[in-house]
Amino acid sequence: MKQQVPCPHCLEPIEMDFHGECPHCGKSLDNKNPEGALPFGTQLAGKYTIGKYLSADGDGLSYRGVNNEEKRFVRIKEYFPVTLCNGRSADGALMPKAGREVLFKTSRMDFKDLYDDLYRLTPATGLSRIVDVIEENNTVYGVEESEKGMTLTHYLSLKSRPLTPAEARTLLQPVMEGVALLHKSGLIHRGICPDNILLPIDGTAMLTGYGTLALRTGGSELKSQLYAGYAAPEQYSAAEFSGRYTDVYALAAVTYRLVTGQTPVSAPQRKVRDSMETAHSLESSVPTYFSQVLSCAMRLDPAKRMQTVPELMSALANPSVANAMFDTGETQVSTKKILGAALVVIFILAVLLLWSLLAPLASGGAGADSSSGDVASGTALPTPSPEEDVQLIPNFVGRSFDEIRTSELYARYRFVPTEEYSSEYAEGVIMSQTPAANSVQTEETPVIEITVSLGKNTIVMPRIIDYDEANAIATLDDYDILYTIIDLEYDGSYTADQVGKVVRCSVEPGEEFDASEPIVVWVAGPITDDSSSSASSGSTG
Repeated sequence: MKQQVPCPHCLEPIEMDFHGECPHCGKSLDNKNPEGALPFGTQLAGKYTIGKYLSADGDGLSYRGVNNEEKRFVRIKEYFPVTLCNGRSADGALMPKAGREVLFKTSRMDFKDLYDDLYRLTPATGLSRIVDVIEENNTVYGVEESEKGMTLTHYLSLKSRPLTPAEARTLLQPVMEGVALLHKSGLIHRGICPDNILLPIDGTAMLTGYGTLALRTGGSELKSQLYAGYAAPEQYSAAEFSGRYTDVYALAAVTYRLVTGQTPVSAPQRKVRDSMETAHSLESSVPTYFSQVLSCAMRLDPAKRMQTVPELMSALANPSVANAMFDTGETQVSTKKILGAALVVIFILAVLLLWSLLAPLASGGAGADSSSGDVASGTALPTPSPEEDVQLIPNFVGRSFDEIRTSELYARYRFVPTEEYSSEYAEGVIMSQTPAANSVQTEETPVIEITVSLGKNTIVMPRIIDYDEANAIATLDDYDILYTIIDLEYDGSYTADQVGKVVRCSVEPGEEFDASEPIVVWVAGPITDDSSSSASSGSTG
């Protein structure tokens, strides 16, 4: 009998030849992973089965995988730096580019060190767990626990209003605790953003998206991955140092997004002209102290920024701590400077006004005749030229992308679109843009990154009734359907052979629905002597 492994779709045992369809769930076992990625069904270290390719970044490739022994899903990240790697040999081993072998090995060592540290550190509050680190194929694999739920980005897309400061603190509390633990262990995350915060169905928020220093630094040897609005300014240059204050900036930026509903202005744009409004000015319900704390934690100069996560947590939670923090000589000096500058401006305006009144008298009363003589002779007094008009980026959010890209009015802009499903915006409508609206235009041909709505993600509900729970979950995951599992207590409505299987669903098979809305799935619970007797007495009563 051939060796068997769990199906990467439904976890039921199948033979290792991986072709055709799974006899249990009927899904294809053929390799559809892109060229260069590990083939579907590859066995890793005799412990894991490689499933569907998920994504890529400057560090490597991510796959959905299966722990063969425990029969549960995991997420596997393979170190595969595109800038240093020349592909894969026939036996699956990575091949570094000629002349970059040393850099390939040192950055691979950085990758392994990171995942080794995370393996020792997790499980921990607020941090996604690393369950294994494997060296194989001339590379390294980090195996991460796979949680059911949604990203914070997805969650926010479903919200009709910003969170209150109290709600934001509660949601991010475990993540901040996790980041503080990272810092205590000498690690910096550098990739904190809503995309990398998971909200499990039955747990608290946790941080994922781990990456090496080179991945999170602009101009490094790897293709960097920085998150606009959340990456601190020092991350955009390999010549600057990042530290705990880098994650403080990102956590404050995420909090800003939660309480205002808006993504912060990106750090490079702020360094040109800091047009980012305070949280309080965008959302008046945000207390002034809370808004000041976020502004302090997001200062462009790391030396003037709040330095540690515990400081940020205590200041956001306690107005007296925040007020004490801002009741400093620096604030008083700043106030004096502002008053002094105001007096200087008033003095200059008074001098200009007096000059305009006395200028005609100084010209000997010649009035218009004298002026016309100066012009005629070509020696007229020069008048100050007005300042050049400041060009601002228009607001494209809420407008049709087709209309904008075909309009001559916006011909000087170069649009870089991405598409996402949305329940809020109609198909073809722009949902977000970078740089933000009213940002200063710093280039003659500005590049505008926009997100265009695909409309509602309407899909047809697959059949999962009578599927066991694992198969049902695998099917829902493959369709990217959000769900909540409810275990039914026995009430006489199902039989013993239905225990552990789906007996009811909030959406009927074949029915179309909005995939951004979670469905409810009821699974038959065990039948005990007590439950069967109570159900029996209830039916005869």
